[in-house]
Amino acid sequence: MVSRQSSPSLLRLLPLFLLFLVAVSGCNRLRPKPETEYVYVIAKETFLRDRIAAVSNRVGNVSNGQRVQVLERGRRFLKVKTDKGEIGWIEEHSVIDQDVYQQFADLQKQHANDPVIATATLRDDLYLHVKPGRRTDRFYLLPESDKLQMLVRASVPKDTPPQAAPAKPKPPVAGAAVKTDAKATAAAAKPESKPEAPAAATSPPAPPELEDWWLIRDSQGRVGWMLSRRLDVDVPDAIAGYAEGQRIVGAYLLNKVYDPESNFPDKQAPEYVTVLNPYKDGLPYDFEQVRIFTWNVKKHRYETAYRMRNLQGYLPVTVGTQTFDKVGSEPVFTVKTATDDTIAIDPSTGASRPANLQSITFRLEGAIVRKVEPPSATPPPPPTPATPPAAATNATQAKSKKQTKRHAAGAKHHKHH
Repeated sequence: MVSRQSSPSLLRLLPLFLLFLVAVSGCNRLRPKPETEYVYVIAKETFLRDRIAAVSNRVGNVSNGQRVQVLERGRRFLKVKTDKGEIGWIEEHSVIDQDVYQQFADLQKQHANDPVIATATLRDDLYLHVKPGRRTDRFYLLPESDKLQMLVRASVPKDTPPQAAPAKPKPPVAGAAVKTDAKATAAAAKPESKPEAPAAATSPPAPPELEDWWLIRDSQGRVGWMLSRRLDVDVPDAIAGYAEGQRIVGAYLLNKVYDPESNFPDKQAPEYVTVLNPYKDGLPYDFEQVRIFTWNVKKHRYETAYRMRNLQGYLPVTVGTQTFDKVGSEPVFTVKTATDDTIAIDPSTGASRPANLQSITFRLEGAIVRKVEPPSATPPPPPTPATPPAAATNATQAKSKKQTKRHAAGAKHHKHH
């Protein structure tokens, strides 16, 4: 039972209490809301579950590249919400965070206008990586037979599986150590012992095995790194059989020749400039051979018009036309080669580029390939006639005098008769 004397005091405290509630609610309104966190699905397809348990129900499906909102974090799972309003739990290793997604977005923006070196077809489903290497972050899953544009090649060390790692040397056994000491004591006791042969020098460790990666761009403009051996470079079937055990890195259309008896749909036989390399990863150059295939109209087949070997060539190869005096417009192509062995390697990607490059341009005249000298090149001096030696000149003069005397003697003899 409350006394009547305490009632006025409680009434006086009531406005203060109401003022406190208003202040607390105002602070909550002024407090900034937490930023919405998003993650992106990297699995090809997966489902959302209603709870984290051995037995759960599926409440939704998500696929590669899809963005979902994070509502709650568990130990190995995330509670997310899709754009359709589906809410459920997903495994944390099936998504990437905003930072990794931004790295792919920056990579796409950085290489949006890079020239295309060659085109290729994907053998099977494969992920794009943010950097070369099998253990780097991945995101987009590209489908089999997807057409891709190849931009930059890089070589990085190949990951060694645990079972392939060299075994560590075993520690010496105690008994073996005792026997070794006994033998050493006995050998020291001999008066005439031959000096031991020096121990073999320790061989340096073998260099790591390298594998090639390509920076590619797909039809949607997405950019990332992909393992080279999973790509098939697009090469025309008509010249693919002329590779002679080499790998055709790129084939570029140079010209077309009309042949009414050919099997081409438009009777126009394409002629190509190709660059080739051995089937080996980790080479410091992009190609070592250049080969030009021209069409023989009389025999209706391809022939090699020109070939260069033992090069240190670097992509891209440029193809176009140029106008020349007396011959008019002719197809031309330009290749880039290193002038020395100075090579700079990008530490972040493993892409190699020489410090000193030279560009060499050629033109195709019918079935003949000629080198195009740059405008700044000095033309070769005209050949000078060889000067005969002094001895040969004196001999010629003596011979001429003898012939003159003979003619004079013959004329005198004829006069007497």
